[in-house]
Amino acid sequence: MLDDQALMQALNSTPVADGRPQDLWRDDHEVDRWAREHGGPGGDEGRRWLRTARDTLQAIESGTSTAEFRLDQVLAGVRKVPQPSASGIEWRLEVPPERRLAVELVLAWADVKERMPGRLRPCGNSECRLFLLDRSRANTARWCSMKTCGNRLKARRHLERARKTPQPE
Repeated sequence: MLDDQALMQALNSTPVADGRPQDLWRDDHEVDRWAREHGGPGGDEGRRWLRTARDTLQAIESGTSTAEFRLDQVLAGVRKVPQPSASGIEWRLEVPPERRLAVELVLAWADVKERMPGRLRPCGNSECRLFLLDRSRANTARWCSMKTCGNRLKARRHLERARKTPQPE
């Protein structure tokens, strides 16, 4: 199963660089590399399902769409089957191989939403397309990175205030 880190890698695969939106998963080789790192085979169908899952989760988390119908497509016919083991019960995922990683991505997202409600959110910088998983005690993180987005926004606000303040003559 995919973990929080894999989920964040997928969600954050569409950054803004030099003011222009990028899609790191536009390159088939990049999606296949990510898939292989996470135990998948890659391939045309796998890439299509991964991109659909990622795009849907990004839309839901950024509030631009509910997109449940696309989640229905990714999860259609999927089953988790219990299997007894020496340590208790293990759950085996029954899913077509080309959809396995996309389904695991959706399940990782659902797990984060259940374990850490309200902690997964888009960056507070409207010019950024990244997401953050707030692990702070107070749950007050606003930016994907204080170094980049946080400092930029604070500096921008400071300059705006300084321009509005009358200057002594």
